[in-house]
Amino acid sequence: MAEGAEHAADGGGASAANRAAFDRRGLRQGGPGTPGPPETAVKILGRVWSAPLVVGPLAAPARPGGELAVVRAAGAAGLPAVVGAFAERTFAELASAAEVPPWLRTYAFRDHDTERRLAAAARDAGFGAVVLALHGHEDVRVRKVAAPANLGRPGPLSDIRSLLDARADWPAVDRLRAAVDLRLLVAGVRTAADALRAVDSGADSIVVTSLDALPEIAEAVAGRCPVLLSGGVRRGADILTAVAAGADAVFAGRPVLDGLRAGGRAGVAEALAGLVRELADAMAFTGSATVADIAPGVVRTGPRPADPPPTAVARPLHKAELHAGVSDPVLDTMTFLNEITSRHPQAISFAPGRPYDGFFDSEQIFTHLRRYLNHLQEQGSSPQQVRTALYQYGPTAGQIREIIADSLRADEDIDVPAESIVVTVGAQEAMLLVLRALISGPDDVLLVSSPCYVGITGAARLLDIAVTPVEEREDGLSCADLEAVIRDERARGRRPRAFYVVPDHSNPSGTTLGPRARTELLDLAARHGILILEDSPYRLVSPGPPLPTLKSQDRARTVVHLGSFSKTVFPGARVGFVVADQPVVDAGGRTGLLADELAKIKSMVTVNTSSLSQAVVAGALLAAGGRVSELNTAASAYYGDAMRATLRELDAHLPADRREALGVRWNEPTGGFFLTLRVPFRADNAALERSAQDFGVIWTPMTYFYPGGGGLHGIRLSTSYLTPAQIAEGTGRLARFIEAESARTT
Repeated sequence: MAEGAEHAADGGGASAANRAAFDRRGLRQGGPGTPGPPETAVKILGRVWSAPLVVGPLAAPARPGGELAVVRAAGAAGLPAVVGAFAERTFAELASAAEVPPWLRTYAFRDHDTERRLAAAARDAGFGAVVLALHGHEDVRVRKVAAPANLGRPGPLSDIRSLLDARADWPAVDRLRAAVDLRLLVAGVRTAADALRAVDSGADSIVVTSLDALPEIAEAVAGRCPVLLSGGVRRGADILTAVAAGADAVFAGRPVLDGLRAGGRAGVAEALAGLVRELADAMAFTGSATVADIAPGVVRTGPRPADPPPTAVARPLHKAELHAGVSDPVLDTMTFLNEITSRHPQAISFAPGRPYDGFFDSEQIFTHLRRYLNHLQEQGSSPQQVRTALYQYGPTAGQIREIIADSLRADEDIDVPAESIVVTVGAQEAMLLVLRALISGPDDVLLVSSPCYVGITGAARLLDIAVTPVEEREDGLSCADLEAVIRDERARGRRPRAFYVVPDHSNPSGTTLGPRARTELLDLAARHGILILEDSPYRLVSPGPPLPTLKSQDRARTVVHLGSFSKTVFPGARVGFVVADQPVVDAGGRTGLLADELAKIKSMVTVNTSSLSQAVVAGALLAAGGRVSELNTAASAYYGDAMRATLRELDAHLPADRREALGVRWNEPTGGFFLTLRVPFRADNAALERSAQDFGVIWTPMTYFYPGGGGLHGIRLSTSYLTPAQIAEGTGRLARFIEAESARTT
C-alpha cells in the first residue's frame, strides 16, 4: 500500500485556490420550487449517476482494504470511483466489487508500452473510463508503493516517479486515445485553449482545475463534451456552485478520504450520502428542482480579495469577516464569568453549575476502567479486541450503546433499542447533531422554553438557526402558550421543527414540569407534528423520586432525549448521548432511524467519542447495575441539602417583610442545581462586577438566558458546587449586595 494517497485527494494548490473561490460564493434563495425533493440524478458519458459527483481521485488510501471500500461505497451510492495506476488490488478485483464501473487515473510513462498495458487491463476488467492529467505529475505526493498489482512487476517501488515522464503533454493524450477505446478524460485543463485542444484530440470529457476559469472554459466547449471540476469540493453547496458555473459534475476526494479514515466503507458511504443530501438541500434552497435547473443566477459572488504586496506581513483577521455567531453575546457569557472569577479569586461564586468536587476520587477512574475491561472479557472479547476497544477510534455511534440502553431501561423506564442511541461528546454535541439534522431550510425554526440554557441557543446561533422563545410563566411552561407560538410561526410562513425543554429542575430557572403538563406537551407535539428535545441532566442528582421522563411516556416517537453523564458520573469524561428512535424514510422508501443520520453528521464533526471516556463511564454504570440513581444517592442528598441550606440562608438574611419592602423574591426548587431571584435593580454585567469587587460574591445574570431579550432583573444562583460554610457566607454577602444595590438605584 502507498504510504499516503498516490494522488492527492484534491490536487494541492488547485484545491486551495478553489476552496478560496468557493468560500467567496454563496447561494441565493429561490422560490418554493416544485413539490417533493429535488432530483439530483444526472446522465453523463452515457450513464446515469445518482448525483453530479465522481468519487476521487484516490489511489491506495492509507487504510487496509481502502480501495475496495471506496469503490464499493461509491457503487452502492450510484457513483463512479477513480482508482490509481499504482493500486495494490488488481483492476479485475476492483471492477468486480463496483456496482458502477470505476475509472482509471493513469499517467504518461517513460515506457509507453506500460501506458497501453494499463489502459488495456482496465478496459478488460470492465472499467468505464481513463483519466490523464496534463502538465506533469506534481500531484504524486509519495514515492514508495508496496506491491502495485497491475504493473506486471513484483516487489515494492521505492520511487514511482522514476517510471513517469517529466510531463504529460498532448502526444501522451494522442497515444492513450489510440491505445484504448474507453472513455478518455483529459484532466488539468486550465484554459479555454487547453479545453479546445483536448476536444480536438478526441477527449470524451475534460476536467478543469480552476473554479474561477470554469465559466470561460465551459462557454468555449459549448456542450461538445462534459466539463468536470476537480479540487476544493467539501460540501453539497460546492457541487451546486460548480454546476452553476458550468460544470456537469465534480470530483470529490477529501471528504471521501476523511470518511475512509474515520470509518472505512461505512465512513465513505456516510460522506457520500452527506454530500448528496447537502446538494439536495442546496437545490431546494435555490428552488432548483433538477440539476438541469441550476443556473448561474443562483450563486452570488463576493469581491475577490486583493493580492497583498510581496513584502506585506500577514494581516490580522477582522472579526467582521468571521461568522456572525462569534460576536453573539451568548458566546461571551462564560468568558465574562471566567474573567470576573479570575479577577476576584477570593469571591464566593454561585455561578458554576457543576458537580461538587468532594465526590470525586481519582482511584475510581481506574476501578471503573477495570470493571469495563472485565465486562469485555466476560463477553468473550479477545485481548486484541479489548486493546482495540480502548486504543482505537471505535464506532462513530459509540461502543457502549448496549450498556446505556440497559441503564435507561433500569433507571428511567426508557425502552429503546441500542441502535437508536448515539454516544456524544457531552450533551452539547448531541444538541449540535440534532439541530444540524432537523433544521434543513431558512424557514425552519427552533422553539425553546425561555429562559433557556445557553448551550442550545449558542449552538443554534453558530448553525444560523432561527430561535423563537416560548416565555415561561412564574410556575413554569404553559402548553397553551407553546401552541399559540406554533400557530403564530406557521402564520408567518415558518415551520416549527422542534421544541427544546428541560423538564426537571431546569437550567436556569429551576422549574419542573408537572405530570399534567408533560402529558399535554406530548399530545401537543403529536398533534402539531413537531419533535420535543428533552434535556434533563439534573433529575438523577436530585433528592426524591423523579417524575417520569417525557421519553418514557413517548408513544408517538415525538421525543428526542438528550442525556449526559457529566452530572451523574463526572464531567471530565465528556460523555453524553442522544436517543433518536424516530423513523427516517429515504427517497427509495427505505426506513432507518434518526440516530443513523446523527451518526453520519458526527463522523464529520468528532469522528467518535473518546473510547477511554466511554470505558470509564461504562464501568461506573456496570458497577451500579445500570442504576445511575443509586450511583448518585449520596450526591443527590448533598445537592438537596445545599439547595435547602441556600433557601434557609436567604430567608434568614432577607426575611419576608424585608424582601417585600425591597421587591425581592425567589423560587424554591425541590432539586437540581439552580434557583432564581428577582431583584428591583438591573442585574447586568456592571452590577455583577460591583458585586464581585465590593461584596465578594459572584452570580449569573439571567439576561444570558433569554434569547428574545428579558431577565434584566433576574439572578441565577447555583448551589451545587459550594460547601455549607461557603453557602452561609455567600448568601450573607449576596444579601448585603442586594441591599446596597437597591438603595443605589432608588
